[in-house]
Amino acid sequence: MATPLTADTLLEALRAEGVDVVEHDGWRTHNRNHKGAWGPVNGVVIHHTVSTGTDSSVALCRDGYAELPGPLCHAVIDKAGRVHLIGHGRTNHAGLGDSDVLDAVVAESALPEPRRNDTDGNAHFYGFECVNLGDGRDPWPAAQLDAIERASAALCRAHGWQAPSVIGHKEWTGTKVDPRGFTMQDMRARIAARLSAGPGQGTGPTPPPADPGRHQPFPGAGFFTALPHSPVVTAMGERLVAEGCSDYAEGPGPQWTQADRRSYAKWQRKLGFTGSDADGWPGRTSWDALKVPYSG
Repeated sequence: MATPLTADTLLEALRAEGVDVVEHDGWRTHNRNHKGAWGPVNGVVIHHTVSTGTDSSVALCRDGYAELPGPLCHAVIDKAGRVHLIGHGRTNHAGLGDSDVLDAVVAESALPEPRRNDTDGNAHFYGFECVNLGDGRDPWPAAQLDAIERASAALCRAHGWQAPSVIGHKEWTGTKVDPRGFTMQDMRARIAARLSAGPGQGTGPTPPPADPGRHQPFPGAGFFTALPHSPVVTAMGERLVAEGCSDYAEGPGPQWTQADRRSYAKWQRKLGFTGSDADGWPGRTSWDALKVPYSG
């Protein structure tokens, strides 16, 4: 059991773990505390939103709806790996669940199957809603999974918990199926690996350190397929524009988009690549030829 983190301590813990945090207006005091206690807290519950789009998903989780007023979680994790803070305190995310599951979370032991709904989870858990349709087909980008891992590990590290303190909503109650599309066993393994390392380190798709010389070294194909939000992407886009390979309606900016991929494909074709070698995903040869300035 633990006293909930203050808003400042929560923010500090997330940033120390390398989380890309977006603070929304009023998040520090947006809660349902007038409906009951928040705390002692015992763990983290992971959800999917059954929605698409970052802005609309954040608005839904912040405001809720007539039958279930917001906030519906403490933070929304979007597909680009950004963690949107929208509430602090009691939120309408976990609902009723099994007291035997809560006992297992407290003991950090194997979870039983949830068979009854006799305990108020909103009082005992932090909640992260993750943007996904939850149909088993909507993809979970690497950047989003990395953010779930980092944000969960941040709370565990701050409270002295281990990975078994992080559960899925479907592990709390038999009335839910979220999250769907990855397994909580795999996610807990990732969190455990991160906790065994220092803060900010771990298993996610972090690009290798940049060369402090003139040009940015190739950060690896996985860096781009994780749809990063990085100054490296802006610097790359500016070089593509300078080379006459722009397909941008606006920008370029730090978030990797399909406009970046289309522009990069133009650069690949300019170099003479064809077919799958000109698919818009950067490779080492074309990257080195682009000579992207070092962006720190």
